Amino acid sequence: MIEAYVAKRSRLVVGLMSGTSLDGIDAAIVRIEGSGAATKAELVGFSSRPYDAALRERLKELCSVERSDVAALCGMNFYLAETFADAALAAVAEAGLAMADIDLVASHGQTVWHIPAAAPDDPFVPRSTLQIGDLSVLAKRTGALVVGDFRPADMAVGGQGAPLTPYGDYLLFRSETEGRLVQNVGGIGNCAAIPANARPEDVFAFDTGPGNMVIDQTVVSLTGGARTYDDGGAWAAEGRADDALVDELLRHPYFELPPPKTTGRELFGKAYTEAFLARARERGLADADIVATATAFTARSIAHAYRRDVFPRCAVGEVIVTGGGAHNRTLLRMLSELLPAQRVTNSQALGFNDDAKEALIFAVLGNDFMHAVANNLPSATGAARPTVMGKLALPW
Repeated sequence: MIEAYVAKRSRLVVGLMSGTSLDGIDAAIVRIEGSGAATKAELVGFSSRPYDAALRERLKELCSVERSDVAALCGMNFYLAETFADAALAAVAEAGLAMADIDLVASHGQTVWHIPAAAPDDPFVPRSTLQIGDLSVLAKRTGALVVGDFRPADMAVGGQGAPLTPYGDYLLFRSETEGRLVQNVGGIGNCAAIPANARPEDVFAFDTGPGNMVIDQTVVSLTGGARTYDDGGAWAAEGRADDALVDELLRHPYFELPPPKTTGRELFGKAYTEAFLARARERGLADADIVATATAFTARSIAHAYRRDVFPRCAVGEVIVTGGGAHNRTLLRMLSELLPAQRVTNSQALGFNDDAKEALIFAVLGNDFMHAVANNLPSATGAARPTVMGKLALPW
């Protein structure tokens, strides 16, 4: 089984990704040759299956201590596995392929809670993480080998289980002549600093803070759910950011933690955004100004992270924005203004699909698991050593 997979010169892998933005499931069909640093990955097909409003709100509840319950979590673990399977099957069909052509499915799952540091007063809450979308259900429904649940292995060897995509960023974006920063803007923002002519151990990475999470929830709240995101940053462009309020937001303790560090909805989710909206209304901000302020918060938190934790360690000539935030022209403009010494671009300009990148990287992580190749970056996660991340579920 694994031997037959490894023996093939070229493999077709479906990478599945759903991030903290809770906008849906990305499915990338990737042709992969080799493994580890010798990996060659080609995007063959890509599709995105959005979550409907009811599912998105239910997931937000599961990501909230106040509203979650164990029965709902148990049921959602299986429900999402079925949804992930549907996304994989649809992507394969849209690419003109059959599941018999697919060698592997690699699924990130859906993060509902992440605890990068143990609770100081409760021995039953160690460092831990939870991604749902059961692997066995996914394997039986697709009829494919499935690898997933990557993050716990990194945590088991002392890491924070995140960020994981810098491993793929290194493979895709490293340059012999120029230092690069790859900034993913999903629900949470995370950056990977790749020095010129870097070795894997030279790469360092961490979560910069909110990406689209606060912006999206702000739009949802201001429109009563009629809109779920600021398309192209157009609404923010109509407003003016309240810099004093952004200064307040940047006093959150997370921004002064040293890397490696990770975060998620447990810090910057719906409850956080509701508090931000209340503060914005106290200050009399118009709706467009509120969206502009949320966008400026993301931009300034990213620039703050670079100045504090990246530029002192690594010369950077180019910042490459990926993920959903790469389509937000107002966010890109703000970043360009905040980073005049760097070129700010998106991965599309380099020939990559901005939306497919993370799903493609999880296909690569799954392929390395099958080759028994360490697929974490200790310099990014803080792990004590490289390790093979993932678990295998069988279709028969």
